[in-house]
Amino acid sequence: MGSIISVKDMCLWYGNYQALKDLNIEIPEMSITALIGPSGCGKSTFLKTLNRMNDLIPGVKISGGIYYEGTDIFSNEVDVSHLRKEIGMVFQHPNPFPMSIYNNVAYGPRTHGIKSKVQLDEIVEQALRDAAIWDEVKDRLKKNALGISGGQQQRLCIARALAIQPKVLLMDEPTSALDPISTSRIEDLIMELKKKYTIVIVTHNMQQAVRVSDYTAFFLLGELVEFGKTDDIFSQPKDKRTEDYITGRFG
Repeated sequence: MGSIISVKDMCLWYGNYQALKDLNIEIPEMSITALIGPSGCGKSTFLKTLNRMNDLIPGVKISGGIYYEGTDIFSNEVDVSHLRKEIGMVFQHPNPFPMSIYNNVAYGPRTHGIKSKVQLDEIVEQALRDAAIWDEVKDRLKKNALGISGGQQQRLCIARALAIQPKVLLMDEPTSALDPISTSRIEDLIMELKKKYTIVIVTHNMQQAVRVSDYTAFFLLGELVEFGKTDDIFSQPKDKRTEDYITGRFG
């Protein structure tokens, strides 16, 4: 299986503070990679670098390379809005736009130039189906998205990300604000989605990493300590720091 994203010797600074140090990682396509590690270790910073979300933060400096399908994402030729179409993002707290369920999902395709109602109807339905929420909202598409539950809002945000047909989905602790039942539904959904997408998920919940991911990357103090198949990382970690973290000696 090939890798869809290759990170080579990547460092990131916020001003004078180095948040990420010499990262090298190959993210395999059509699989789920979990990023684990204690708070403040650089997981979310790394995730946001993959579709250049960190460009929005003043004072960020990045060295090294990140290659998406072989292209350096920091090259001048790269159109950032196209990059973010290919590499979508779902955040920690559901953040639907204050508009109808339909318009939330149609928003992205419209900004990318799709005007036809027939086409938009198809895209909206497919994205809501892929996000396992179509049956719950199909009779309420004109209703405000803020009126549905937190778990439904998060699946709607996943549908919104899927509507622009990305290849990669970045998820920053997508279930941390949700109850156990909604969490379980989103985990089932994530496992279903890897048939069509490459998923990179930041999670604080090690059980979640074990349940959903194929690969796990353990971050500590801005370094990538260990990366490998999830089963191996959790059953026979090579680095003592990984072992200490997953057995709960620190965190």
